[in-house]
Amino acid sequence: MRRQFGMFLGLGLITPLVPLAAAAPAVAAVAPATTSPVVAAKKDPFSKFKVSVKYTKATKRGGKITYYIKAKNLGPYDADYFGVGGFLPKGVVPTLKWGGPKGTKCVWQGQIFLCMPRYQVPVGGTTWLNFQLTLKKNTKGLAKAKVGVVAYDLPTGAENLDQEELGRLGLKGHLFMKNTATKIVWPQKRRTGSTYTPPPPPPPQPRWNPPSNTYVERNEKKDT
Repeated sequence: MRRQFGMFLGLGLITPLVPLAAAAPAVAAVAPATTSPVVAAKKDPFSKFKVSVKYTKATKRGGKITYYIKAKNLGPYDADYFGVGGFLPKGVVPTLKWGGPKGTKCVWQGQIFLCMPRYQVPVGGTTWLNFQLTLKKNTKGLAKAKVGVVAYDLPTGAENLDQEELGRLGLKGHLFMKNTATKIVWPQKRRTGSTYTPPPPPPPQPRWNPPSNTYVERNEKKDT
């Protein structure tokens, strides 16, 4: 069983998601030049995730968007401290529906919706999350989201540390996200179309009444 979700929130691991997304380019822009040949090796995540996302490609104003997230842990270690969800579009109503593995708990702060399954995911294992949100009726354009997994490197032996000690560790987070864009269209007007009017029936043919002095022959089929 994983650590309690309250500990996950108490460490402030929800709100730093936005800085995580922009941290890499920001650091690269302000990093001073150096002539030292020594370069710090970049540490790989403890758990890398392969994420696939299916979602509603188009909806009307005030309509619904459904997201289906599936994530596979590629290793090299079991994933113990991670969340599934991401950055939701702007202009949505403040309620949504979601489903995940048994015991999953979720939190929604600002545009960030994040869920933490109850159990860890071993190498080669998968986890999932489905959720559906509703757009406000005045939302238009594109509903852009960024969804997937945020995973934190929890050092071995840190499972039993309290909240304060974990806070001092400065856990490193990694984003495995997919960008989505749902087109919001006007409600389509019903097509009235043209009404088909059948042509009038042909006038009745006059009945033939031969004159009384006309000989009429009738032919009947005979058996052979």
